[in-house]
Amino acid sequence: MTLPDDLAEAVESYVAAQEARPSVTTVVQIALRQFLAERGFLRARRTLEIEPARMGSGHRDISQNHDRYLAESRINPGLRK
Repeated sequence: MTLPDDLAEAVESYVAAQEARPSVTTVVQIALRQFLAERGFLRARRTLEIEPARMGSGHRDISQNHDRYLAESRINPGLRK
């Protein structure tokens, strides 16, 4: 893909101004995704939404053992400890 000079310069300036510099490819992909999603040609990716338990889980080690609890809940979706 070829970009017009003004657009290529703007992208390069943007990349150079970032502390953690993304690749030009990444910048173009993000811009294209946003452009197409806003116009209804691409479904926006759904973000992960986590809701805390109303009464808490009853466990005091969730922050330390979250992977284990998540794996157990996927194996047994109805599992409530």
